[in-house]
Amino acid sequence: QVQLVESGGGLVQAGGSLRLSCAASGSIFSINAMGWYRQAPGKQRELVADIISGGNANYPDSVKGRFTISRDNGKNTVSLQMNSLKPEDTAVYYCNGRIVDSRRWPRTEADYWGQGTQVTVSS
Repeated sequence: QVQLVESGGGLVQAGGSLRLSCAASGSIFSINAMGWYRQAPGKQRELVADIISGGNANYPDSVKGRFTISRDNGKNTVSLQMNSLKPEDTAVYYCNGRIVDSRRWPRTEADYWGQGTQVTVSS
């Protein structure tokens, strides 16, 4: 069984910073990509940032230049440094991993999700 456990999040004023972390554990054969998504009330879940095993990161324009994703392949962790936060960044943030479970055959990847962590930015 594969699990993703998030930490971080909380309440911050506009212009402030927060750091989210996520650790993957369990029956992991390989991790092809890890990332962060967010979902605000009444809105669809959207990509915030993702990073592949080679280190290439991808950001939507809404967070580019403010958020930085990083990954430790040896520890199966991913972090998201969020700077210059805005009220519109308020959402539940979810860690995502595209992971191959060592118990599965054939060795195909599947999406795994953390439980979510609340980020609230006050104006």
